[in-house]
Amino acid sequence: MRMDSHGSSKPFRSIPSSCCPITGATWTSLFCLTSCSLMTSLSPSLQLEFATLMGMKLFGEVFRRSGAFFIRRAIGSDKLYWAVLSEYVRTIVRTGYAPLEFYIEGLRSRTLKSLTPKLGMLHMVLEPFFKGEVFDISLVPISISYERVLEESLLAHELLGVPKPKETTGALLKARTVLKENYGCMHVFFGNPVSVRDLVKGKINLGQYNLVPRDLPMKPSKEMQEFVSGLAHMIVRLQERNVVLSAWNLMAVVLLQNLQGIDLDLLTHKTLWLRRLALRCGAHLRWPENVSDSEVMSSSLSLHHSVIRCERGRVYLMEEEGPGPVTQEEGVFRQAAAVLMCASYRNQAVHVFTRPAMVAVAMTTAASHRTDDIFHNFAFLLELFSNEFVVIPGQAVQDFEEGCSLLQESGVIGRSDEEIHVRDNGQETIIFLRAILQPFIESYQVVFRYLCEESSQTLREKTFSTNSRSFIMKLLISGEVQSYECLSSDLQKNVLSALLRMDAVTKTKVDDQNEFRVNKSAVKKIWDMLSNGWTRQISVDARL
Repeated sequence: MRMDSHGSSKPFRSIPSSCCPITGATWTSLFCLTSCSLMTSLSPSLQLEFATLMGMKLFGEVFRRSGAFFIRRAIGSDKLYWAVLSEYVRTIVRTGYAPLEFYIEGLRSRTLKSLTPKLGMLHMVLEPFFKGEVFDISLVPISISYERVLEESLLAHELLGVPKPKETTGALLKARTVLKENYGCMHVFFGNPVSVRDLVKGKINLGQYNLVPRDLPMKPSKEMQEFVSGLAHMIVRLQERNVVLSAWNLMAVVLLQNLQGIDLDLLTHKTLWLRRLALRCGAHLRWPENVSDSEVMSSSLSLHHSVIRCERGRVYLMEEEGPGPVTQEEGVFRQAAAVLMCASYRNQAVHVFTRPAMVAVAMTTAASHRTDDIFHNFAFLLELFSNEFVVIPGQAVQDFEEGCSLLQESGVIGRSDEEIHVRDNGQETIIFLRAILQPFIESYQVVFRYLCEESSQTLREKTFSTNSRSFIMKLLISGEVQSYECLSSDLQKNVLSALLRMDAVTKTKVDDQNEFRVNKSAVKKIWDMLSNGWTRQISVDARL
């Protein structure tokens, strides 16, 4: 595996010693970050890891000697553990002992999309600054991109309900033959340091911390929570912008709109068209120089032989092999696994097209061409899908302007003071962008249907995914539903989170388990708003 790390040490070396550099990392590997530190002569750093890795023989000690310290996965209810961990983290930051690397998303992403950030660790990191114990804190967003992911099959099966294998040294050694395969390139991008002191100016009155002794805990105010939440989302957005995409990520976008297969020549044509659109949208693309486009496509097909196959000049998704004959459920499961594997690579690029795609959908579903009507639909989509795609709270207008500007610069839409319209040569682009969001929209519609047709108004969190998956499986077999991504457990949970945020579902604790009460009339209203003007069957064979 080759690694590009050019210029990666500059952000750290440019930070004054009086600052405490804190690294917010997305879904990454501890070994990758440690290797970067060694290769670029950076100072040793401390990495936060989950305690499950500590029990691995040999490797647990390797992690620890590489600078890792381990925490539990769920600590919110244990006040003593939370207090000890908070003090430990604050001491590291306050003394400037070493840079601290942590996952701002809180856990790994099984879909390979960016996750909504968790705020607990960031609160601990920022508290010394709020209390005046350090002059400034610098946050350095790190983006790590993998051309081919080692756990691509494992992650897809986890989304379909297959339990995650236990992480042990023995299991790792047994799987070492997997490393003999080619996994392409890995790109590590160290973003520019973000000064918390600069961001907080004029937004928060830090004088409130002078009224309480520093050694006493203090509950963050509402404005403090909003600031930390906005900062966390901003860091994830910076990470997304620094992600390096490959030709395969764009090919995956096209392939998922052609599940019945696509001619290689047409796939190449559409991928090159999408490349131009992605570059206009600000994407970072790794496209080899002095290599023909056909060779780039051929190399990607060869690298991802576990996901796709090419027969007689036509490209198909690779389904799992297994003993036959298979039942209808097993057949759907195998197809879904193939789709989710391919979708994980599309998801690495989906942030590039999210805002233009939402504008495209909003224009289609709006009652008129008036900007206000289109923005109303856009804001609804942004709110509904804020667990699917990372959006900075309170910036719906900026996101709308970003999406419109990108479409306008690409010649897709025209704008006046009060109206937005699609240009004659932009219709194909609008259709393509709508199709990118189609699996998410259909999946949400199906889960809404399940919640409305379920006889009981209450459901348990532990049984929700299993029951909804059985319901969706029947619809896939009957042909009423087309998108296999509806079976993703992460997507189903995101629907619940969206409804909870939109007050269509309430959550209570019963016997130490989360129980949800569904307001079916509210869910039906949201379902109708999402379905308004949306046509499930989208033709994506339009000439691009």
